Amino acid sequence: MVELIKQGVYLLNGHEIVTNAPGLPSADEARENTITYGILRSHDVDGGKGKKMRIRFDAMMSHDITYVGIIQTARASGLEKFPIPYAMTNCHNSLCAVGGTINEDDHVFGLSAAKKYGGIYVPANLAVIHQYAREAMVKCGNMILGSDSHTRYGSLGNMGVGEGGGELVKQLLENTWDINAPEVVLVWLEGSPRRGIGPHDVAISLVKAVFENGFVKNKVLEFAGPGVKNLPIDFRNGIDIMTTETTCLSSIWVTDDEVRNYYEEHRRPQDYKELQPGKTAYYDGMIRIDLSQQESMIALPFHPSNAFTIHELQADPVGILKAVEEDTRKRFGDKVNVNLTDKVRNGKVMADQGIIAGCSGGTYDNLSEAAAILKGRSVGNDYFTMSAYPQSVPVYMATTRNHIAEELLEAGVVIKPAFCGPCFGAGDVPSNNGLSIRHTTRNFPNREGSKPGQGQISLVALMDARSIAATAANGGIITAATDVEYEDTHKPYGYDAKIYERRVFNGFGKENRDEELRYGPNIKDWPKMYAMQDNMLLELAAVIHDPVTTTDELIPSGETSSYRSNPLKLSEFALSRRVPEYVGISKRIQSDDLNRRAGNCPDHVRKALDAVGASPDNTSFGSCVFANRPGDGSAREQAASCQKVLGGDANICYEYATKRYRSNCINWGIVPFTIAPDTPFDYQAGDHVFVPGIRDAILSGKEQIDAKVITAQGVKDIRLFFTNLTQDERTILAEGCLMNYYAAQKK
Repeated sequence: MVELIKQGVYLLNGHEIVTNAPGLPSADEARENTITYGILRSHDVDGGKGKKMRIRFDAMMSHDITYVGIIQTARASGLEKFPIPYAMTNCHNSLCAVGGTINEDDHVFGLSAAKKYGGIYVPANLAVIHQYAREAMVKCGNMILGSDSHTRYGSLGNMGVGEGGGELVKQLLENTWDINAPEVVLVWLEGSPRRGIGPHDVAISLVKAVFENGFVKNKVLEFAGPGVKNLPIDFRNGIDIMTTETTCLSSIWVTDDEVRNYYEEHRRPQDYKELQPGKTAYYDGMIRIDLSQQESMIALPFHPSNAFTIHELQADPVGILKAVEEDTRKRFGDKVNVNLTDKVRNGKVMADQGIIAGCSGGTYDNLSEAAAILKGRSVGNDYFTMSAYPQSVPVYMATTRNHIAEELLEAGVVIKPAFCGPCFGAGDVPSNNGLSIRHTTRNFPNREGSKPGQGQISLVALMDARSIAATAANGGIITAATDVEYEDTHKPYGYDAKIYERRVFNGFGKENRDEELRYGPNIKDWPKMYAMQDNMLLELAAVIHDPVTTTDELIPSGETSSYRSNPLKLSEFALSRRVPEYVGISKRIQSDDLNRRAGNCPDHVRKALDAVGASPDNTSFGSCVFANRPGDGSAREQAASCQKVLGGDANICYEYATKRYRSNCINWGIVPFTIAPDTPFDYQAGDHVFVPGIRDAILSGKEQIDAKVITAQGVKDIRLFFTNLTQDERTILAEGCLMNYYAAQKK
């Protein structure tokens, strides 16, 4: 199904693939002929062909977990108006009963900010963030920056990038997104999918093939090939949105008449443009996908890459599910009692819940095919339940007019408004030990709302909407949609813009500086953050040796989302489901540093400094997290800002799972240290790391430094690296955070 070609290839005239031939231009020269480089270079303010790029975007997207913090940061940094279209959707914290009034307070703040600064405000439940972007914001050849990791619109000819809030603040202040000129990987699609195969099947197979080996990490995926024309737009969108889970930087597709028709249907024909690679384009690797060989897939907990064909699961259900149980015990120990093999009855795996939702699942085509499978059938009245969330009101209206909603409702499916909750643990939480099958983006730990610290665990497996419907029609027995006979006779999607025209506040270019921002009692400013001192003393507050640490573990999703506008309150949840003692340890370290700054250096801090001959007068004291590979998953900046709010000064790891998490650390003044792959890290929480001359090393352009680890057994040497930092990033670190950086520029 998926083949990786781990060498450079040339694409000639858009259809012939060669590895070498006489007279071909160099790789660097021909890479400029990719669609990717055509778009990136046109957005690079330096306008050259260098190895560095400084990008300005055409538009931005945020949702109600992130936009308050972004605007508060930008406001503190001198924001006067939004210089580009900035849409704020309300699709994450739209359960307004959670936490009193605080969610709706955020929404009112968002509308007041749109009026004051000239933004676009999309009311709650009108659309999930990425569907609104698809329907109203994308343009061929453009670039959109979003404060959500699944900011991917490449299938519509618009490069999307998901980053933390700090990067959006930079754009609001008319600065740039700075990257190394990326490598590009060709994703070559061939064949046509069989009936019952959907976009999640292809996406899960792609993630399985490339996630663990890092084949596409921080690279751009460029989709082309004869198979593209065999995929409807919703199918392409469903694959594209999931490219985030490969850890790629962004994605882009060739455009064709199918895309042209999409823009015409959405009343924006002028925004279509044909995108094709040049006559000779070079790619740094290639992924060949034969769509005709694609099987129905299931991604088991706790990652979209933990994937099997449904037929493989059916052949060995006990063996495969036992491996998941063992993984759960490794992650959570005796905190939970998981019995996933209890789902195997008479040799068949039973699910407890089916969900079709969000930017990947709630598409018109997915709901249409699910309805076709369930027509005349029933979800039943036993333990299995099913919900569907159309991804926007226009999609919901189309399902109503074309009898899709009617057929789903008759089968027993509960239809709910546009909401991202099932993707991050804030909606349709299954019962303890429940198995939920979902066409959503992620199945990380706690993404279904469980709390291992309180003995609660439920598990999510990702499946395509078609196989979820087939499972529902089969009484909850996990079933491949390819094994079900059905025909989808529903009408094609017809877009109706009236609801957006009547309810969306579109104030771009109409800012009113006299408008007052409306604050709720939970919306708080960022606390004071200190500039970097000459030397740095770190105490390890958490040491995590898991292969990967997700942002969901660094700052849990779910009910914590309600506190995203209150930095102090939210920080109480940092690492709470992975290292519960982290917050208490960090607060004690932060208190010790405040005493040191007041001239009352605690004895244990002075003892550590004495061990390396350092003075408390010019040496900061802060907390530090070690993890093997932190930051996979969400773009949410709070994974880093919560560490900073609690006094974090640095992270140490072997590598950062994503650029966006590393960028978040930098923007919040957390030094992103790495160590060499062969360096053992057998230290424990409570040990100290002394980094001499760090401020000078950062500002002078150095990329490594020799430090000391102070343990009960003595002092040991360790070499720390901080490579690939721009001069602006170095200054941000020295100033203590992005806000301090902008404040210093005003002086």
